[in-house]
Amino acid sequence: MASPAAVRYVLVGAGVSALGLVVLQALLAQRLERAQIIQLGPEVAFNLRLGELALDRLPPAALSRLSGLPLRVGANPPLSSDRRLQRQARQLQQELCRELAPCPPVLPAGGERPGVWVELLSPLEPVWLFTPLDLAGVRAPDPLLSALSLLAGSISSSLLYLWWEVQRPLQQLEHALAQVGNGDQAAAPLPTAGTGAVRRLTARFKAMVQRLAANERERSTMLAGIAHDLKSPLTRLRLRLAGHAEQQRAEADLDALERITAQFLLFAGGGDAEPAVELPLDQWLAELSAPIEPEQLKLDLEPLQACVQPTALGRAVGNLIDNALSHGRPPLRLVLRREGPDGFRIEVWDCGAGISAEAWPQALQPFLRLDRARGGSGHCGLGLAIAVRVAASHGGQLECRLSAEGFAVVLRGRSVASGHGQLGTTGVDP
Repeated sequence: MASPAAVRYVLVGAGVSALGLVVLQALLAQRLERAQIIQLGPEVAFNLRLGELALDRLPPAALSRLSGLPLRVGANPPLSSDRRLQRQARQLQQELCRELAPCPPVLPAGGERPGVWVELLSPLEPVWLFTPLDLAGVRAPDPLLSALSLLAGSISSSLLYLWWEVQRPLQQLEHALAQVGNGDQAAAPLPTAGTGAVRRLTARFKAMVQRLAANERERSTMLAGIAHDLKSPLTRLRLRLAGHAEQQRAEADLDALERITAQFLLFAGGGDAEPAVELPLDQWLAELSAPIEPEQLKLDLEPLQACVQPTALGRAVGNLIDNALSHGRPPLRLVLRREGPDGFRIEVWDCGAGISAEAWPQALQPFLRLDRARGGSGHCGLGLAIAVRVAASHGGQLECRLSAEGFAVVLRGRSVASGHGQLGTTGVDP
């Protein structure tokens, strides 16, 4: 049994075919009518010349009886109001004007038989020659036109089917696919529509999105759980180590563990809901870097007001400074510059060898540490990955720069909407 959708497209195709057939049939009828009038013009002109010559010797009644020409005497022959007949009368007059001079009047004739009145040049009273117009009216559909109409209807219904059942669902699927990984939880649900293959593809896409969401929830729960569960044992260990030997080293290890758990918690999405705040970015960066000795870190901050997520951005900049202190060579330089109407650029320079451009993409991957660029106490391979997320949540990116002055990690961003935290909801692969 045919589906309702198939019936709809068949009806659309039939409607287009019928409309096309009517239009083509009307155009063909007009062309045939015009051709018949053109062919009738010389015949009517000959009868007019013959009648005008005979009227010089015979009265109209005798001429009509002898020649068989349908003549009428009088100034007002019966006329028709049929628009089609009026149009044909004008066309016939145009043809007669090409044959005769002066151009004879041609009027639509009223009566049962369609035709026109053509006036003859008569010496006494007006004489009208009746010319029947047995032109084609309603004709049977031409086979060629019927075939063309069916072809047009089939093509139209096929194109409509391809657009409505294939192209449109695929565009919706493409739009939904572009949202995967962007954290858009308020996106409209993808409707199940289209052909069987498109429906199956949509169903598999929905299943894939559900699996990805479940995996993301499990990952976030696992990382957040690890970070949360480690806090209590670390606190107890710190209390138990009080007064014991090797306390300084043990506390350093505990600090490293606490730093790792904080990095895990942040990477798991702990700052997702942080609202954006308008603040003087230069003063905020100066306060952020205040604990570092002036001999180790030089400030070059341009006065700049921006709307940022201070906690997330502070952790990202702190990670960059900590990496530079751990793996670079002092002195460090913290630079802030404006970019565009609402953009900013934060640069952390050091005098070390830095990371090569070839190794930079690998350095941004979470849980990966470059032997020559990363390592040491409290480093779990998440510092740059977190900075990438924070930069992306501020509409920017993380870059590296290597020059004669040293090596720099550049965090580009711009002001975000106040009150709408976006950390961890971007589609950037950390």
